[in-house]
This record gives sequence, C-alpha cells and structure tokens, in this order.
Amino acid sequence: MKSTEDFSVYLLQSEKSGIYYVGIAQDINARLKEHNRGKSKFTKGHIPWELIYQEYVGNVKLARKKEKYYKSSSGKKSLLKRIFKG
Repeated sequence: MKSTEDFSVYLLQSEKSGIYYVGIAQDINARLKEHNRGKSKFTKGHIPWELIYQEYVGNVKLARKKEKYYKSSSGKKSLLKRIFKG
C-alpha cells in the first residue's frame, strides 16, 4: 500500500506531437496507462505518451509545488536542460 508520502513528479513526451506534459502521481506506471488510454482531458489528443523523467518528491504538497515549478517556463527549461544535458 502506498503511503501519503510516496509522490513523484513526472515528465511525459507525446510520441505523436512531441509536446511535454508534467504531472504528479503515486503510481507512475498506472498514471502513464491512464494517459495512454485517453483518461486525461489534456493528454488524450496526443497519445501515445512516453515517460522520459521521474523524480521522487515525497508528500503531495511538495509534489504539487515541484509540478507547478516544472510547468513554468523557467522550470520546464531547467528540467529539459538537465534531462538532455544541454
């Protein structure tokens, strides 16, 4: 059973359009399946999705804060630079 302290921030990339999506989840694999089944309003038009980054954060409050940062312009730029090393 997952505790309330088991949250991660993740970054997906659409194999169809190349766009990125940042989210949080306790079970990344289950959440990725939901995205690829069209269960999320934003992501259903860009299926299929690939997980390209996952970062363990801890509790939901910290995860939401990190998600908000990564969804900002500077946060997304910083994350992509770290992932792709350039």
